[in-house]
Amino acid sequence: MSETNRPDETPALTTIHRSPLIRGLYFAAGIAALIAAVLGVLLPILPTTPFVLLAAACFAKSSDRFYAGLLRHRIAGPIISDWREHGAMKRKTKGWALFMMALSFGTSMLIMSSFWHRVMLMTIALVLGLFIWRVPVRPETNH
Repeated sequence: MSETNRPDETPALTTIHRSPLIRGLYFAAGIAALIAAVLGVLLPILPTTPFVLLAAACFAKSSDRFYAGLLRHRIAGPIISDWREHGAMKRKTKGWALFMMALSFGTSMLIMSSFWHRVMLMTIALVLGLFIWRVPVRPETNH
């Protein structure tokens, strides 16, 4: 059952899985994805946003409380909402993601001594960059 209509939380926007075992697996995967996202803030090669979106998807199936917590987060919340509601990113968010990715991968490539590690990093950067580039831009709304 989902925890709906609690005044301190966002109303349920998800369907919690019925099976406690599956819910537990989703929750564990959500925690792992959230840990990877936090590590992504610190480690240049690990992307943050895909892991936050993965955590949100896992929590949407396992915990209204954790899902609502991510939606209320000042940075992750708008990104998750934009993706969920529009399947898109704001131009500013997309630009920031591409800039941070270029900065982190560029730094990593500079400190790597092995040619093949640099090739691997460049390949990962190109694939991730292409993915982010292809994500639709959400039109700006005037409030």
